[in-house]
Amino acid sequence: MEMKQESYKAGSLSLMGAVAMGTGVMIGAGIFALTGQIAELAGPAFPIAFLIAAFISGFSAYSYVKVSNKYPSSGGIAMILKKAYGPSTITGAAALLMVSSMIINESLVARTFASYSLQIFDVEKTGLLLPALALGLIFFAFLMNIAGNKFIGGISKITAIIKIGGILGFAVLVLWGTGGTIDLMPKSDGTSISALSFVAGIALAILAFKGFTTITNSGGEVSNPHKNVGRAIIISLGICLLVYMAVAFAVGSALDIEAIVAAKDFALAEAARPTLGDKGVLFTVVIAVIATASGLLASVFAVSRMLTMLTQMKLIPHRHFGLPGDLQTHLLIYTVVMAGLLAAFFDLTRIASLGAIFYLLMDIVIHWGVFKYLRYDVGAKAPILLLAIVFDIVALVAFVSLKAMTDPFILVIAAIGLVGIYALEFFYLRKRRDEELGSEGHALGPDG
Repeated sequence: MEMKQESYKAGSLSLMGAVAMGTGVMIGAGIFALTGQIAELAGPAFPIAFLIAAFISGFSAYSYVKVSNKYPSSGGIAMILKKAYGPSTITGAAALLMVSSMIINESLVARTFASYSLQIFDVEKTGLLLPALALGLIFFAFLMNIAGNKFIGGISKITAIIKIGGILGFAVLVLWGTGGTIDLMPKSDGTSISALSFVAGIALAILAFKGFTTITNSGGEVSNPHKNVGRAIIISLGICLLVYMAVAFAVGSALDIEAIVAAKDFALAEAARPTLGDKGVLFTVVIAVIATASGLLASVFAVSRMLTMLTQMKLIPHRHFGLPGDLQTHLLIYTVVMAGLLAAFFDLTRIASLGAIFYLLMDIVIHWGVFKYLRYDVGAKAPILLLAIVFDIVALVAFVSLKAMTDPFILVIAAIGLVGIYALEFFYLRKRRDEELGSEGHALGPDG
């Protein structure tokens, strides 16, 4: 069970392959998993939350594009952090935050796959059936990743076309079914949404665009990376914004806000029901299954690369535990095991909350590192970097403040995760430095 070495070959991903990978992760997680979750927080203005999140993500992408264009690498984010902060605890901890948010995203997508799949079966939706389906998809993604990078790239291109066309088709059909009337904001019973809750909705919507970092993490495999990594990120964000807004308007035109929130785990399928009937629900579920499955496939691909780079950079420990195969295969196994555990024991709302907190923290560290240490080297403009930091901090503070009032347990879990990640990096790097000093001492001999 050894991964094919072509998985890490330079130039093995074309520009369109990189775009397909980025959109695959974003659309798989973003529109199907998060539409209802964002509507719950942002209320009838949830389409505007998507738009603002895209604006903020454009500022965030600036740092990644600038550094990746000059220093493309298969460990993209880890490379940015190491160039900014050196081989430090901050570098390792922030990189692990990114990895953690990506693994959390995998569990989010897997749970979404299960939630939509169950809408077409007349079965009792027991507490075990949904996580079982989610785990099945994660195992499938593992098997597909074993097949290698070119196989994944080919699958990503095909599914990207199918799901983008299918989702836009969904939007057109739903709007046609409503008589062509587009409601910029869905109807509501008049319940007001606080400014804090709306900004928290924006924070969650930012998570829907974070898939562009998948391209950064595979920069070493992209052809002509000094130009194409940045191009792929910009194209992916543009495509996703177009798709998200079309779907947000369609869902908001078909359902009132209360109905969207009530079906938050499968909002698109529910939006198809009143205008398109059971056939519309089936069509939407098929597109959702394709989107989430391909999104998970692309995400597992990227996480295994980033973990491999972190291990090769000696920023994280590695143990074989007697497993067969090479380092890359082992890290792939660890990735799907962690994603599986999250998918089995956490619901969509809590999974999304963890992902948003971890991602925004990591993003702030990235922008500060580029601003303080790299902006002259890569030609980045300070005002854009500082605005990106401010936007992230505002979104994060609002989201954490809201969760402190509505779900403090998830903040406890997040705090445990953050402390654990930092402690792992601190003690591992200190041990490694001690071992290196000891080796130098033995090499010098008793006389120094």
